[in-house]
Formats: sequence, C-alpha cells, structure tokens
Amino acid sequence: MSGSMSVEGSGCLMARRPLLPYFDMASERGIISSLLVKMLVKEGHEVRVFTVVFVTVMCLLGVASPGAAQCEPDGAIQFICGPVSPEDLIQIPGSPWVIVSSMEDDGYLSVTDSRDYASTVMFPLATSLPRHDTAAYGSCPGMAMEGFRPHGINLRPGRDNVHTLYVVRHGARESVEVFAVDAGRPTPTFTWVGCVVAPDGLGLNAVVPLPDDGFAATSPRTSDVWEWHTDTGWIRVPGSEDIGPNGLEISADGRWFYIARYAGQSVVRLSRGQTPIRKETIEIGFNVDNIHWALDGSLLAAGHSTPTRTRVGECMRERRCEGITSRVARVDPELLTAREIFTYATNDYLLLGTVAIQVGNEIWVGGIAGGERIVRITTP
Repeated sequence: MSGSMSVEGSGCLMARRPLLPYFDMASERGIISSLLVKMLVKEGHEVRVFTVVFVTVMCLLGVASPGAAQCEPDGAIQFICGPVSPEDLIQIPGSPWVIVSSMEDDGYLSVTDSRDYASTVMFPLATSLPRHDTAAYGSCPGMAMEGFRPHGINLRPGRDNVHTLYVVRHGARESVEVFAVDAGRPTPTFTWVGCVVAPDGLGLNAVVPLPDDGFAATSPRTSDVWEWHTDTGWIRVPGSEDIGPNGLEISADGRWFYIARYAGQSVVRLSRGQTPIRKETIEIGFNVDNIHWALDGSLLAAGHSTPTRTRVGECMRERRCEGITSRVARVDPELLTAREIFTYATNDYLLLGTVAIQVGNEIWVGGIAGGERIVRITTP
C-alpha cells in the first residue's frame, strides 16, 4: 500500500510516504485534489506538511485506494494491511477495537476493527481538539500535532467505556501524551487531555499505567525505569539502574514490574515498593522489544534476532533487513519460564517485529521499519 491512503467506512488510513502518486486515482474529484496540490506546492510546503490536510479532505470526499484488496496471506499467516510501522498495539477493553501506534517521523494513532480489519486514523487530524486537564497536567505546554512520532502505548481502563490512553511521544517533544478514549460509540473517539514532558536526558520507550496513580516508563537512553505521579513528578524506580529496559508491564496488584531487556535478551521481574528489592531474570533468547499481558495471565514477549549488531539500524534506515527474524515468546510470570510460539523470517510483509498482543483467539504481531502489515495467527 506504498504511498497510499485507504478509506474504510467513515474514516481514512494514511501512510507516511508522499501521497502524490495517488492523486490521479481520484478521477471523480481530480479538480479539487489538483487544486490542493498546486496551491500547496506553489506556497513551497513539503508533502509532509499537508499530509493531514490532504487526508482530511480526501476522507470527506470518500476517495478509496486499492491497498486493502491487495492484502494477500502468506500461507497460514494472515495480515491486516494499512497502518505503517505498527510499533505497538493495545486492545480497548470490552470492544473489538485495537489501538495502533505508527512510529514514524510524521506518525499517527489509529484504531483497527477486529471484526473486519478496517483501520481509521484517530490522531493527529485537522479536527483534533484538546480538552486540557490542567489539574493533572498543568505543566504541559499544550497539544502539539506537528512532529508527532508515537512509540509505546498502554491503556488505563475506565468507566462507561471511557479509558485513558498513554502514548510515548518523540519528535517535537519527548513526553508521554494522554488521551481520553471513548469506546462507547460506533467508532471510538480520541480527545487529547494533557502531556508529561520527560526530564532532560531521558529517552522514553514503553509506558504502563500504575494501579494507584500515574504511570511508569522505560528510558533505554539512561538504562532505567521511571515513575511519574501528579504530586511527586518523575522518580527513578529503585533497582532499575543499568537494567537496559525496553518494554514494560506491571502486575495487577502493582507489586511487580516486568521489564523487557533488549540487549539482555530477557525479561526481568523487579519488585515495586518492597524491601529488600527483588529481581529475577527470565531468559528469552532474542532481543525483546515489547511485552503485553495475554488473556490467560501470561506475558507475550515480542522482538527479533539479527545476524549482526548493526542490522536493526540498517533495516530502519536503509531497508537492509536480510537475516532478521521476528519472534514471540509466551512468558509465565510465576514460574519464570518462557516458550517461543512464533518465528517469522523478514520479508516485505513483516520487516522487524516489535509487539504481540492477543485479540480473541488470535495473536497480532506488529513491527517497524516502514512495514504496512500486522500479522494475524491463531493463538498457539
């Protein structure tokens, strides 16, 4: 679906690449799209500046792309086509909707319907409006849609189908962005309510809501984990120093962090609020990126193995992904054991796996480096 936009129902899905090659496809609305392109090019704007504007206009015009029809399977492997670089995924509780974080320089948040696999962009849009919760996020400078590069995401379940979404954000600022997600409608709505800017030096990756208040986030740049609370601000988690974190989850009672160690190829269970500090390691056997809870109480650890230490960077920068294998393991958080359940050599469908979640009786696997598919397999 390179360089395309697809329309599913009332919403649109946009890709990161320039949309110019598909302007001619809008034959029924060619005059309007041509005028829009000429106007913006004349003003000297780059393609990425008017992507959101163009997508909004095309959504209203109802212009569709053939991308969704070209989503063929690879043997027993099924796919969802559309969201570019789906680095992280999380399902909205009690709903068919899965939130997708597209980690690109001009990235976006979208939702995918697990009933028909249609996807809809939620943020940023020209129609995105803030509802700043200044009591909780008073130090946040306000909503910023430009330079939005989303990364790790997680959800705090709420009441009456309204939940709180936490999004690690790079680009215009290093922060955790906060949204109210209303899933009580035919299509969910996202409302930006605030942000928490990271302290200087931190480079955030994964985020998880805490049972009591606030959230925790990993910082691979400083090799530790941090908590944030409204009253205390940012505090480094004791025992997380030099842990080499990437993905992050927490037990329901808030007593244990589960931390994906990327270079360490393991998951660490780290005590929270306990004395003395306890730490146990579960060997996984590949570079673990994200971890998420499965329906049976296990953890799904997703990541990849590479032939060289430089291959991940080459894959992301140059699409040189040969030799990479995307992998998923099921982790028992009590027995501290792991069993691999999915292995898939890199190809045009899945370049660099980063996340796995359970959706009904399926496992969905997402990845980065510009790929435009989410893998679907039957839960092993």
